[in-house]
Amino acid sequence: MVRDGYIYGLSLLSVAVVLVWVTGYWAWGIAPVLLAAFFLWFFRDPERMIPMEPGLIVSPGDGRVTEAAAITTPEGPRQRISIFLSVFNVHVNRSPIAGVLTSVRYQKGQYLNAMNPASADRNEQNIATVRGEGIEVIFKQIAGLLARRIVFNLREGDTVERGQHVGLIKFGSRVNVILPAEAELRVKVGQRVKGGASVLAAMPQGDRS
Repeated sequence: MVRDGYIYGLSLLSVAVVLVWVTGYWAWGIAPVLLAAFFLWFFRDPERMIPMEPGLIVSPGDGRVTEAAAITTPEGPRQRISIFLSVFNVHVNRSPIAGVLTSVRYQKGQYLNAMNPASADRNEQNIATVRGEGIEVIFKQIAGLLARRIVFNLREGDTVERGQHVGLIKFGSRVNVILPAEAELRVKVGQRVKGGASVLAAMPQGDRS
């Protein structure tokens, strides 16, 4: 479990105890106990089996694929996969590949509903670039209507492993992954994925290093 779960959960359980002790009615403790249970569940961090085959790009988060499209960037053609994380999904984020964080950039913004495609450009977000395994992958942690805090635990220059924990987004949100144009997609729109375990794409044999 993520540390935040213990902080929220234990704090609310303490509130429940105080309310019951002060009022003398156990019913006053029901609401904070239920909220404590929700936060303990929300901040869960299940173990995942990380695929180890070379050239694979794994999902940085749990959720549903809402977009898989070719895009044009200043650096040339790329592919973008967008994943929507509802409040019911695990919100721990993981690195899609092994490599070095060549850039980490926080961008202030709005709090549009994460289901809105415009949120990918206009919402608060953290943009991380990982270079390794012969490729470069960018992934964005994007805040949503309820997400009011993005956590990223690493810094530019740090080395990461594929599937390694890098942070989380609190409550509903979106994760975008920018892949090389030549990557062979392994997911489609509507598919549900798991962070670190689900393969989003694979590099062609000749592009692997």
